[in-house]
Amino acid sequence: MSAAPGTDRPAPPLDLAELPRLQRRISGVLIASQMLGGLGVPISIALAPVLATQVSGTESLSGFASTAAVIGTALLSLPLAALMTARGRRPGLVLAYAIGAAGAATVVLAAAIKSFPLLMLGMAAFGAASSANLQARFAAADLAAPDRRARAISVVVWASTLGAVLGPNLSAPASRSFAGTSIPETAGPFVWAGAVFLLTGALIAVLLRPDPLLTARALAGPGEQTRAGRSLRAGLAAVKAAPRARLALVTVAVSHTTMVSIMVMTPVDLGHHGAGLELVGLVISGHIAGMFAFSPVMGWLADRLGRLSVIGLAAGLLSVAALLAGTAGPNHGQSALGLFLLGLGWSAGMVSGSALLTDSVPQAARAAVQGLSDLTMNTAAGLGGAAAGLVMSQAGYGWLNAIGAMLLLPMAALALFTARRHPVPAKTADEALSG
Repeated sequence: MSAAPGTDRPAPPLDLAELPRLQRRISGVLIASQMLGGLGVPISIALAPVLATQVSGTESLSGFASTAAVIGTALLSLPLAALMTARGRRPGLVLAYAIGAAGAATVVLAAAIKSFPLLMLGMAAFGAASSANLQARFAAADLAAPDRRARAISVVVWASTLGAVLGPNLSAPASRSFAGTSIPETAGPFVWAGAVFLLTGALIAVLLRPDPLLTARALAGPGEQTRAGRSLRAGLAAVKAAPRARLALVTVAVSHTTMVSIMVMTPVDLGHHGAGLELVGLVISGHIAGMFAFSPVMGWLADRLGRLSVIGLAAGLLSVAALLAGTAGPNHGQSALGLFLLGLGWSAGMVSGSALLTDSVPQAARAAVQGLSDLTMNTAAGLGGAAAGLVMSQAGYGWLNAIGAMLLLPMAALALFTARRHPVPAKTADEALSG
């Protein structure tokens, strides 16, 4: 094996006949890592506000724990993408889960000594695990044929269903497992989450071989290997030069922000209309099912009908969801349907936007652009979630949904403009991966 130009890593053998088998194996490893790693975040994040209240001594700071995790996810997106750009997916994902585990340990220490600043630091580092979960969807696309890229992404997104559904239900048993010890019960889930992250990192370190990103670069040829072409500056230039990449960034950011802004305030609105905790749990469970369980359908549609068609579907589903949820009032069935469609619209936007982003930039710049996408998405959603509480308190849940729907207008307009002015390009070089 010869060294890949511009890297210190050997290039993998360029045997296209082995590519389908290799893609299946890598997808299997990523699916397993998502099922396992995706369990770690929900198992603990459900009790983060309670833990923040106990450590700080006031409910007014309860939301800061989750906010710190979101900020950590956003801030760590670019450094992790830079590492993946230079060294491949495996080192970046392993480091992200290691930082997440260190963050979980810091949270437990903060709970034991009642240090709120240390808790915020730990939650920010904990967000690295979420960044790893997000980046795994792009790793699945590295070796996928262009006409199956959205499906490859969607299957990894679907694998998050197990953790998203089971995680919150495991919070109570995880807490009780440390009863009678020096570890506060509300910090117990973070112990388990840290162990899960370490196990997931080990799984990736051992089994994610050869590295999918480095293999894709070798298959793309020497022209894709230069360091200058893989820099963050090159990634920004690639987005600037590609209208479809800009649409993809807007789609992922707007879909995620609309979903988060409406979702975080729905339990409050349901409570205002007499819903108990069990009903709230059912509504949120339906929402999570919409987000993850149907992502393979969205991937199939994005590959068959085109990315822009599914972006239009995302805008439509999210708009209808906002209309139903915002006008439901005491009709809890309508609220549940609205939240389910909100999750379904998020799935359509996330899968189609991620696939379009990967399609639209040169192979060398993809990891940097994908990190930029996650930074943009999480920053926008963090701001949206923070603003949602203010809108809810000042104008009400109905207006919050109306504003969420209005965010979709520029996304839909940009999709129409892109479809008219920038039609699907002719067959590109990376379609050689389709065999």
